[in-house]
Amino acid sequence: MEQRHLGCTGLRVSRLGLGTLNWARDTDEQEAADQLKTFWEAGGTLVDTADIYADGGAEYLLGRLSEALVPRRDLVIATKAGSVMEADRRVDGSRRHLLAALDASLQRLGTDYVDLWQLHAFDPHTPLEESLQALDIAVTSGRARYVGLANFSGWQLAKAATWQLAAPGVRHRPAGTQMEYSLLQRGVEREVLPAAIDLGVGLLPSSPLGRGVLTGKYRHGTPADSRGASDHLAPFVAPYLDEAAGRIVEAVSTAADGLAVTPLQVALAWVRDRPGVTAPIVGARTAEQLRAALSVEPLSLPDEIRRALDDVSAPVHHYPDHDWSTL
Repeated sequence: MEQRHLGCTGLRVSRLGLGTLNWARDTDEQEAADQLKTFWEAGGTLVDTADIYADGGAEYLLGRLSEALVPRRDLVIATKAGSVMEADRRVDGSRRHLLAALDASLQRLGTDYVDLWQLHAFDPHTPLEESLQALDIAVTSGRARYVGLANFSGWQLAKAATWQLAAPGVRHRPAGTQMEYSLLQRGVEREVLPAAIDLGVGLLPSSPLGRGVLTGKYRHGTPADSRGASDHLAPFVAPYLDEAAGRIVEAVSTAADGLAVTPLQVALAWVRDRPGVTAPIVGARTAEQLRAALSVEPLSLPDEIRRALDDVSAPVHHYPDHDWSTL
């Protein structure tokens, strides 16, 4: 699998990442083991998790499997901290919480360090410089090799990256930002992506298949074994089952038919090769689904197909995203 640099850093990662959101919940240990081995054998290196996935179960499972199946040096392990499931708050970006969460993640993962440690979300109730200081401490203490951000808006990303870049050698630049990005969700193109490109931050798209909808599996109903049919994930899928999304899915399916490939391959190749993108994170439920995603490696979309998909999925961007004189 092709390797790419993550932002303006020396860290190289596979251009597809393996997500573990489903591990220890919808994906059992045997399936997770099959996924990890399949991914590694295909040349994949970037494995993404978070401390809240299955309440820490995903990290624990990844730690067990990486020790038994794959050499630690062959993996770029990324995890996240800051999201909490408390009654009165959803994000805790305090230095106290973040560093304690990192230590707990390392213990579950069974490793001395993570390759990429990310703030899971912006905390409006904690000074940003305090949260960012936790990232710096993680690097200087050797507990993280690189740091990043997730789910930051454009101005939040720009503020954080500018603060870090203002003191090179003392503060550590964000290597990447993880955001949802697909043909069904192009909101990052308004401000996040331009800021990331300008500041040298690599984009790691989550849900690159539109929460599974871009595979075409929902074109004629909701399969009984799909996320859309599960009690806890149905609300996650529902926003992408409207009429507008349906038109985009049909366009993807038409392109796939013309190229003699699958809608999954078309949708994944589109986002993988967008400007500023380093590696989409694929969260497969089974090894079979993962193998289908990995099959996209040799595919590059023809320019006319890419432009057609751009047009059919184009978000409405007006002032101030476009110069006022063009409106």
